[in-house]
Amino acid sequence: MQTISINFIVPGSWEEMSDKQLRYVYQLMADNFSTDEVKTLFLLKWSGTKVIGRQDSGSYLVKLGKQMFELTPLTLAELLVNLDWLGATPTSPVRPSKMNRRQALAADFQGVPFETFIVCDNYFQGYLQTQQDYLLDEIGHVVYQDAKLSFQPWQRIAIFYWMVALKDLFARQFPEFFQPAGSASDGNLLGSTPSTVEDAMNAQIRALTKGDVTKEAEVLALDTHRALTELNAQAREYRELNAKLNSK
Repeated sequence: MQTISINFIVPGSWEEMSDKQLRYVYQLMADNFSTDEVKTLFLLKWSGTKVIGRQDSGSYLVKLGKQMFELTPLTLAELLVNLDWLGATPTSPVRPSKMNRRQALAADFQGVPFETFIVCDNYFQGYLQTQQDYLLDEIGHVVYQDAKLSFQPWQRIAIFYWMVALKDLFARQFPEFFQPAGSASDGNLLGSTPSTVEDAMNAQIRALTKGDVTKEAEVLALDTHRALTELNAQAREYRELNAKLNSK
C-alpha cells in the first residue's frame, strides 16, 4: 500500500479570509448547517478538494489536484480541529469589504466619526435586547453607507459578527470604559447603570463635553478611537479618584 502526503491549504483565521470565503461561511450559517458541517464544507471547498463519492466503509473518495484518495471520517475529524476557530466569533473585526457593491467603513472603525459608532452601537444594543432583524439592517445602512440597501440573512449574520468582534476589540483596548454589563455604579464614569441605550449614549457625550453643549458637534466628529481613548482615560481617573476618597 502506498502512503501519500496531502496538504490542505486553507485560511487559518477569520482575518485571513477573503470576501468570497466570508460570504460562503455566513451563507452556510444562514442555511442552518452545524458547526462541523460548516468546517467540513469550508475545508473541502477552499482546499480545492472535490468529493467523488462515498465508499461502503464510510470513507470519502476525493480528488485534490491530480491525486485521488480516500478520506476517512477519522482523518477528516483530525483535520477539522485546525478549523475550530470557525466555531467562534472573530477575535478582531472582519467584514465583507463590499455588500451590494457598496463599500464598507473601516472594519475597526479607525477614522470613523464617534457619532457613527454611537449610532451603530445603539442599534446593536437594541438588537441584543429584541432580536429584531431590522436593527441589523439599520447598522448595515450605516456601515455600508447606503440607506436603501436590503439585506439577506447571511449579510445580517456578517453584520452581527462584525459588531460582536468590534465590541470585543474595544473592550480589550479600552477596558476602563467598557465595563461588563451591570457593573456600572457611582464609582465609575457613567454612574449607575443607564436605564436605556439612549441614556448611556448621552452619558458618553456628556463625559466628553464635560457638560458644555457647545462642544457636542466637535465631540461627535472625533475619530472613534480618539474619543474612546479619552473616555477610557477619564474612566480610569474617575475610578482612581473614587478609590482615594473611599479609602479615607
